[in-house]
Amino acid sequence: MSGSVVITGGRGGLGRALAAEFEGALWRVVSPGHDELDVCSDESVARFFSGRELDLLICTAGITRDASLVRLSEQSWDLVYETNFLGAARCAIWASGGMRERKAGHIVFISSYSAIHPPVGQAAYAASKAALLGLTRGLAAELGHFGIRVNAVLPGFMETPMTCSVSDHRRTEILSDHTLGRFNTPAIVSKFIRYLQEDLVHTSGQVFKLDSRLA
Repeated sequence: MSGSVVITGGRGGLGRALAAEFEGALWRVVSPGHDELDVCSDESVARFFSGRELDLLICTAGITRDASLVRLSEQSWDLVYETNFLGAARCAIWASGGMRERKAGHIVFISSYSAIHPPVGQAAYAASKAALLGLTRGLAAELGHFGIRVNAVLPGFMETPMTCSVSDHRRTEILSDHTLGRFNTPAIVSKFIRYLQEDLVHTSGQVFKLDSRLA
């Protein structure tokens, strides 16, 4: 099975791994960076998706601005929510237009373990990623009639540019919560998403947590 996939946030660690995984399976891959697709801009999203046919949209674009709530500026809160939630919603709305016409398609949102177990200092990030879980179920119900699937993936902590600033102490704390004693990897997450796309064809409205934390 092959087709056309758009991966937002394509220059990030997970975005690059996804591009490699799907290119290896002979998919037509478009993985734009921020300069090609600004998910916070209605005009940029409209321009990018207008007239574009795709079978799969994977929304990986995301940012963090971690701070305690009393120290988090309103500007930072708005930017995190605008990027992580509204940006994904914009892309899904535009991508689903063509999918509706073809009566087929799949949208995958990349959420986070923080959405269900938010740590101290990640209120904005956790809220934006939790909102994606509601969007997943809402769109799955709305778009299922058109043959469009919508799912969410919680990859778990991964060694990527986004997490490189995490202190060694905090990294050790996070690792201790994993029953297997190891982190997930972008390559493994990418393989799962391709499996979800190509083999779990009757699955929609679901949330998949891929690490080994039990909480």
